Amino acid sequence: MASEAFEEIAETFEFLDDWEDRYRHVIELGKAMEPMEEALKVPATKVDGCASQVWILPRIEGQTFDFQGDSDAIIVRGLVAVLHALYGGIPVRDVLAVDAPAELARLGLDEHLSSQRSNGVRAMVERIRAHAAEAA
Repeated sequence: MASEAFEEIAETFEFLDDWEDRYRHVIELGKAMEPMEEALKVPATKVDGCASQVWILPRIEGQTFDFQGDSDAIIVRGLVAVLHALYGGIPVRDVLAVDAPAELARLGLDEHLSSQRSNGVRAMVERIRAHAAEAA
């Protein structure tokens, strides 16, 4: 169960044979993402468990989940963009039903990220799920 935006990323990854091309695509996704205002990069939005600095600020409008995120590391910023594609714009009640590890495995991220990066992605997913659970 993935959003249309995530499905587009998955389709693009199918055409990219080389992991370096996929890695570059993740970086480009991060560069295209709207930057988070510095004033929002505070301890309350910081994600613990990431080697890089990562901030996630959830927004729930009606029953739709969304978030703004950022990182000081270019590849992690791209991973935030991938997670935004996975979770952004879906109903709050569906956030907890998303099997993030399985969806990210479709991209091959589980095989190509360092253990530190994988732990960071897990921490971001846990933060997203926690915010959605609070709102549900």
